[in-house]
Amino acid sequence: MITENDKKHIEKQIVLLTQEADEKGYVQNYSRIFGLLEMLESTASASEESNLLKSELFSLLALTRKTLVGEDKLFKAWTSAAIEYNRKNPLANRLLAETKWKQYSDLFDGYSFPHIRETDNRTSKKKMADEYIDTCRKILDTAVEAAEDLREAESLMEKESQPQLSKRYKDLLSAVTEIEAEVTGLLHAALDYEASITGVFHTAVHFNDVKNHLEKFDELKSKWRNFFREDAAEVTTESSMKELNDLVGLTEVKKRINDFYIYLQYQKKRNELGFISKDEMSLNMVLTGNPGTGKTTLARLFAKIFNELGVLPREEVIEVDRSQLVGAYVGQTEENVRMVVEKALGGVLFIDEAYALRRSDSSGSDFGQTAIDTLVSLMTNSEYAGKFSVILAGYPEEMREFLNTNPGLRSRFPFSNQFDLPDYSESELLQIAHQTAADNDYVITAEAETELEKRIEREKVDETFGNARTVRTLVMEAIFKKGSSLEHIEGHNLLQFTSLSKTDFAANYIGHSTSPKNGLDQLIGLAAIKDEMKAIESFVKLQQIRRERNLPVVPVQLHAVFSGNPGTGKTTVAKLYSEILRDCGMLKRGHLITASRADFVAGYVGQTAIKTKKKIREALGGVLFIDEAYSLLSGSEGDFGKEVIDTLVDEMTKHNENLVVVLAGYPDEMNQLLTMNPGLKSRFKKFIHFPDYSSSELMEIITAYAESFQYELSTDAREYLTSFLHTHKVQGNARFATNLIDEVIQIHAYRVMSLEDPDSINPELGKLHKEDFIKTLERRERGER
Repeated sequence: MITENDKKHIEKQIVLLTQEADEKGYVQNYSRIFGLLEMLESTASASEESNLLKSELFSLLALTRKTLVGEDKLFKAWTSAAIEYNRKNPLANRLLAETKWKQYSDLFDGYSFPHIRETDNRTSKKKMADEYIDTCRKILDTAVEAAEDLREAESLMEKESQPQLSKRYKDLLSAVTEIEAEVTGLLHAALDYEASITGVFHTAVHFNDVKNHLEKFDELKSKWRNFFREDAAEVTTESSMKELNDLVGLTEVKKRINDFYIYLQYQKKRNELGFISKDEMSLNMVLTGNPGTGKTTLARLFAKIFNELGVLPREEVIEVDRSQLVGAYVGQTEENVRMVVEKALGGVLFIDEAYALRRSDSSGSDFGQTAIDTLVSLMTNSEYAGKFSVILAGYPEEMREFLNTNPGLRSRFPFSNQFDLPDYSESELLQIAHQTAADNDYVITAEAETELEKRIEREKVDETFGNARTVRTLVMEAIFKKGSSLEHIEGHNLLQFTSLSKTDFAANYIGHSTSPKNGLDQLIGLAAIKDEMKAIESFVKLQQIRRERNLPVVPVQLHAVFSGNPGTGKTTVAKLYSEILRDCGMLKRGHLITASRADFVAGYVGQTAIKTKKKIREALGGVLFIDEAYSLLSGSEGDFGKEVIDTLVDEMTKHNENLVVVLAGYPDEMNQLLTMNPGLKSRFKKFIHFPDYSSSELMEIITAYAESFQYELSTDAREYLTSFLHTHKVQGNARFATNLIDEVIQIHAYRVMSLEDPDSINPELGKLHKEDFIKTLERRERGER
């Protein structure tokens, strides 16, 4: 049973929600109602008290849905639930009555009477008369039942001070009564007609009486249908322009397409008046935009527009990409392109990622250019010109480069026919999410919307973000998660089948075996660097807390310079740095991309910037770690390293907090690099120096690395190695330590496998002795590795 405290709390909230509904006509926040219903489900059994409260809440949900969206499936489901829990719920019954009258539109559609002919034989007439009598009785049963429901609804609407609805039900009741009276007359006429058929004398009086009543019944049926037709929206094929204007966002694009539509209407009218347009306007289009911005949707709408205006006879869209056009041998590409064009005649040929047809780095065996040349040729051929539209689509930058490299192609796509589709704003993406949910008969709660915003923001890493496509996927994933989590479907309430909650949108992130903070603590040495990393983490977290509380936020500068000799842990710490920033919520992916000069610098003009941007694109949402960064500026004439630096500075500004760059290298050379480019230096506020490891720290690293493979250093080996590290200056720091153990393990393997007594092998399997290290270090001195 529901506790008294819970009951009082819910009743108080229902009073407040009802007051809000009375004032506004709806409850502003669905989630408040959902929360109370979930409380009832978790604390109460199916008692009468809890059922009455559920009924109140479901009726408020239904009222809100009707006001904000309309009488859709969710409205009907929630209204039915409210009445199921309490048949006397006044609000639910009022909502039902407000829409119930529409259910009577086809009340008499299923009844018809066969045609009676005076020339039929007596047996056929008798059969027809019996059928008339049976149908009349069925209609009368239906009419009596409907009249009772209508009378009840009319009375309710009068009590609820709904004069218009009260009159509507009164009119329907009057119409039903009229039909009932006419069918009663038809029934009596049919009975008399049947009696006259079986009698000795047959007269035409009863036959004519049946026909007169039947004609009157048909008139009343027609009148009944018209009563509903006046209020029902006529079902018509949705125009392409309405479809366009119903799309979320795309304000500028809609305006341009509306202008284009009006222009085509204008030209159509000129043609009808007999005026000639020697130069027809091109129907070829270029749609540029990132994934999920609506390129394919717009291509299909253009096909409908052209068809509606009679410009093209079909609204079919033939969608192809490079794989369907470019062949593998001479002659196949031309054949593929011609076949696709012939298939698209009268409609639209839509080529997605059209820039892929031309590959700047392709070999002579690639037939992409052949596909372009063939397409241009067919577009201008008298046999095909003007008989189909070509729409090219792809990323903005790639499409501009694609068109600029082929003047023949560019001239077929005038600038006025090029549409750039922007990314959707956050509010537009949420609107698309709510639409997607509604299309599947779900509603997204306020808390769920907040969680969805976080998921969307996390997905927005680079231009590959799928916009509407990604949002629809997130909603469908939430629906799947909702459904797959219900182990016992029968025991759940209606909310589980109609609402998406915060938990449905919560991401299932794959956990890591160790946290980056633990990984940092486990590193040997680097005490000052550990403190610096922890300080950065604290700073980032605090600024995020200030942002959440609407306090001024200090700009977060996360780009860093790691200086130090090889093997001092720069790459390892960079990886942990990226993971720490990810866990703080500062970076969306938190991955590490390691790069060097070869990953940026190309051999000829123009390609270095492209190559650099590509590598930066890989790193978005994470850390770009550039090792030996000073090598970017070689100082030689004609070197493209400066182009890398300039591009890097621009991209760091462009992507702001979505990219963290860490430069690494020797201390002196790194200072020279930053001095040579003030723009670069101004973007790096954190300078972290990695000192060389001490002999004791190197000894710890050697021991730990050996133990990771289950090898143990003998006492004499430890003493020898400790003495060696104190008296010798080694190069490579931690790298020296790991390389040393790798080589010692090989020497150890040769020694152990040379033992003659098999029983003596087992004790030596994981034991590294002094002699193993001596031989390894002697080989190193001789240059043998």
